[in-house]
Amino acid sequence: MDMLEKQAARKMYEKTHRLPPKVQQELSDYIEFLLRKYQTDVQEKPFFGCMKGTVTWMSDDFNDPLDDFKEYM
Repeated sequence: MDMLEKQAARKMYEKTHRLPPKVQQELSDYIEFLLRKYQTDVQEKPFFGCMKGTVTWMSDDFNDPLDDFKEYM
């Protein structure tokens, strides 16, 4: 952390602790929201096979033609 980051962090700390506890909690919740919104490095992109094992049951007639589309066949 460089000098400017330390100064900014200190100012943020001082300002935050002058707020009432309820507002501090709101600020904390908002910061968590922003972290989730802008943290792209934590989100993993889907990869081939990542859903393997999630479908545990499938109807026996899954591949059969649907009655609704008979007129198109």
